[in-house]
Amino acid sequence: MSGVTLKNAIKRFGDVQVIHGVDLQIEDGEFCVFVGPSGCGKSTLLRMVAGLEETTDGSIEIGSRDVTRIDPAERGVAMVFQTYALYPHMSVEENMGFGLKMNGVPKSEIKTKVGEASRILQLDQYLKRKPKALSGGQRQRVAIGRAIVRGPEVFLFDEPLSNLDAELRVEMRVEISRLHNEIGATMIYVTHDQVEAMTLADKIVVLRAGRIEQVGAPLELYRDPDNRFVAGFIGSPSMNFFSGTVEGDGVKVPGLGGAVVPTAVALPGAGSGVTVGLRPNHVTIDPEGTTHGVELTESLGGVSYVYLNAPNGDRLIVEAREDQPVPHGSQVGLAFDPDHAYFFDAGSEERLR
Repeated sequence: MSGVTLKNAIKRFGDVQVIHGVDLQIEDGEFCVFVGPSGCGKSTLLRMVAGLEETTDGSIEIGSRDVTRIDPAERGVAMVFQTYALYPHMSVEENMGFGLKMNGVPKSEIKTKVGEASRILQLDQYLKRKPKALSGGQRQRVAIGRAIVRGPEVFLFDEPLSNLDAELRVEMRVEISRLHNEIGATMIYVTHDQVEAMTLADKIVVLRAGRIEQVGAPLELYRDPDNRFVAGFIGSPSMNFFSGTVEGDGVKVPGLGGAVVPTAVALPGAGSGVTVGLRPNHVTIDPEGTTHGVELTESLGGVSYVYLNAPNGDRLIVEAREDQPVPHGSQVGLAFDPDHAYFFDAGSEERLR
């Protein structure tokens, strides 16, 4: 197994630059997730590692080898895509071993490798079935098995769960996490779903417009975001943001009923614009208040998400754990712990610390 190093990696399509000087170190055996909104460049960056997209400038190393200009087949990577791309006329066993067969690997070795991959992925009872007799999750496991038998240095996953329904996505997240724990391979995984990123990753790379916004462990990004973009992207539901102005040693926030949120961080001068962030679980409802109108309540059993409108037009989400849902159209007040508030420069959107 090997780590992956990107040094000032740049990708242009004609005059349009889509990847802007990415520097990244992925350690041997690490599960790294590229996450970000659609169009941020995460799949392009993955394809550059795979060699399916030419790197315009900079370099990519796998282990101690510079693979920037090396053919994809010689990079020691295996890629799993959104689509399963299984041969419908072949059995599971034949699909998993087909690549090895085409490379002239002896039948006995193919059988051994397919058997080991089948054991890891719990596919033993399906080896003689055709793809049409499998569920979506089972087909995706076959696609992963086809990658495993190649014995790659690095596994690359390009949104492999996006075609599955919600229950299967959860099941496959567990399967992929278990796979990583068992074989210990370096894995790079692309998704737009930050829940997948939080639950799978050792390291998350948050991308926006072809640039890295922040790199870190899941809880590190959740608890200590560098800017408003990362704070809003990591966490579900996303962080609430309120426009405010500096007043004394705090920030006055109209969206919180004109409350002044105290803080010890270094604030700009009085009257300057500051954005205050509060996660939904750090805001609570005061039923006696009459400040915010309830637009919608999503009751999910053990937790509810209450969508509110502030008098100044700000919208926010509150996580509530009461058994009784907050009625639509009612007026409620809010309480919050200022120790859990985040502060961002209104112009640059960088975190104030």
